[in-house]
Amino acid sequence: MSRADFPQIISAAVAAFIGIFLSACESGPSVSASRTLPAYEARLAKNNFQNVHTTAYTHTEADHTQYGARNALGGELHAAGPAIHRAEVAPRATAVGDTDDVDLGLVSKKSAKPAKGAKRAVAVAKQPKIGSAAADWGRWPAGTTFRLLSTGQVYRIDDYGWALSGRNTIDLYMSSQRDMNSWGTRQEPIEVLHWGDTAESLRLLAPHQAHPHIKRMMLELEGREEEAAALR
Repeated sequence: MSRADFPQIISAAVAAFIGIFLSACESGPSVSASRTLPAYEARLAKNNFQNVHTTAYTHTEADHTQYGARNALGGELHAAGPAIHRAEVAPRATAVGDTDDVDLGLVSKKSAKPAKGAKRAVAVAKQPKIGSAAADWGRWPAGTTFRLLSTGQVYRIDDYGWALSGRNTIDLYMSSQRDMNSWGTRQEPIEVLHWGDTAESLRLLAPHQAHPHIKRMMLELEGREEEAAALR
């Protein structure tokens, strides 16, 4: 072996090391199959009002950077709009003109008749910005839309995660780590505004059923809860 052969040998060794490293980091079915699924929780009763455990996540977390700001449906993750202070909970009035008092979102029925030629203010309610949320689709199928009763914010289930499989937990998407940390974990009452479609969720999950956490969600969607609970 001549000294001229050293560069080729070193290059081959480096290439082999990189190949081994990348293959060890792949997140295919063989890797996920080696992970133990989270402990299974009995599902909550399917009611339009539920009390659920909530957590928060963002796309810059270490375990989410490979997916970027994309959800499981292939669309973009969205943060919900700001908390809503509803008029019936926290009424506030502001003077408009000399004669009319207009509550935020509501026009007072006791307002004096406006002067001739005066313009009357009309409050228009804006549609809330819907945020993204991740959950076990066996409990909240994709497309399920709900409102946090404590804030009035609206979220839609468009994502899922390994740690949520078989759990009564909803993970709320936040646009920054600061907002994520600020939310932390909370027990929250929610109102389900729309339930997602079970058949459509099954169709979306089917191509990925080699992953145990996805298989568990599919078993739940099919009503095979004992099999889902026994899956490891």
